[in-house]
Amino acid sequence: MTAHLQKTPDVLPAARQSLALEGYFQIMEHWGADNAASRCILGNPPERTFFDWKKGKVGRVPNDTLRRIGYVAGIWKALQIVYSDPTLADTWVTRRNEAFGGQTPLERMTAGDVTDLAAVRDYVDAARAPWS
Repeated sequence: MTAHLQKTPDVLPAARQSLALEGYFQIMEHWGADNAASRCILGNPPERTFFDWKKGKVGRVPNDTLRRIGYVAGIWKALQIVYSDPTLADTWVTRRNEAFGGQTPLERMTAGDVTDLAAVRDYVDAARAPWS
């Protein structure tokens, strides 16, 4: 007897990809990240693609980019939990931090590798643990 299993799609539907990018750009605005930093965090998509995404013209978004957006969303959410003041939460990414070798968390996130995003996410998740 063969079970009928629904295959999980490898990518989000186009509408959800568009919403993910819209949310991402809103977070970047809150954090005061410029286009170069925003693009780097996304994995350096071609410049034209990046600006199309920013304008809301979204085609297929690579899984790696969606993973990166997920890290950013998780970081943002954890900071909103840790800090009761949204301004403190949003400016945390631009304050130097010894845990990142004296870099700002935003500088660490723009180092280019997805593991840099994971390191920042792990740090804020650990800080958030007492509030979970």
